[in-house]
Amino acid sequence: MISYKELIDIEKKILSGQQMSKETFIKLLSIPVESEEVDMLGNVARDMATIVAKNKGYIWAAVGVDYMPCPENCEFCSFGEKWNIIKKPYVWQDEEIINMARYFATKGAKWITLRTTEYYPLEKIMNLAKKIRFNIDSNFEIVINTGEITNEMANKLKNSGIEVVYHSLRLREGIQTGIPKESRKKTLLAIKNSVLDLAFLVEPIGIEHTNEEIADIFFTAMEYNAILTGAMARVPVVGTPLGKYSALEERRLAQIIAVIRLASGRRAPNICVHPPVKLAMNWGANVCVVESGAIPRDRKNYKEPWNIFTIEKGRKLLGEAGYDLD
Repeated sequence: MISYKELIDIEKKILSGQQMSKETFIKLLSIPVESEEVDMLGNVARDMATIVAKNKGYIWAAVGVDYMPCPENCEFCSFGEKWNIIKKPYVWQDEEIINMARYFATKGAKWITLRTTEYYPLEKIMNLAKKIRFNIDSNFEIVINTGEITNEMANKLKNSGIEVVYHSLRLREGIQTGIPKESRKKTLLAIKNSVLDLAFLVEPIGIEHTNEEIADIFFTAMEYNAILTGAMARVPVVGTPLGKYSALEERRLAQIIAVIRLASGRRAPNICVHPPVKLAMNWGANVCVVESGAIPRDRKNYKEPWNIFTIEKGRKLLGEAGYDLD
């Protein structure tokens, strides 16, 4: 077990610039999820968010550009061509994407993400980013979540108006995905060595993942200088190999968020939780996600916000968790 004093001491050390050890990270994840100690952990993590995130809450918005079967066949993803879930492929047109991005920008999204399958042409993404910048006069950052990126391409992306790349080494990469770990790490290194920022969540977390696995992925995010991190729970999709597992409990996801918040300190001031869980926001997550388009956590293409989770609902949850919203 752990005392409140120990948690405060951990917070003070992190705020002074020390880095949390993997051993401590695993110890905090190992606290019984229904215990009072986890509540204390969450409260200390929320205090950390007030300090390092200046108590600001933000919305991350995403447009899934191509609803297409993917040959990588990641076992948690509805796009895997082996699962035969996508019956009517669809690629969003530029005008549709710009209109959705405008909607998100008007509602106050801090980030607008263009998410694609693994082999969507980067040149098309860059052209789309330029069009979004030209057509929408608002204060937001463009993020891309796509396939692998070379050192040369990373700098070209910045020139097209893209500021952030979302990329992660997924849990059990190369085992439950069709992509080798080394390919993902090569892209992470290219982003680290470029002028782009990196966003990297620990994901997709299922009930079978160990504390050690979660720790390994988090510390990988820190190794590659992620400026935004957090945790994404796997959404079970019927018809995928991992769809048979039940979803991660919300309290467990909130505990993982609290540990990540403490361990990130000032290095990654913005901590994202997905799907949106209010308790996780109460325990340190200051970013939640609104999605549209092709959703790898679902079986269809969405012309409206996924799960009816709108920016207004996201802002309401963040406000109820005590965050200040612009």
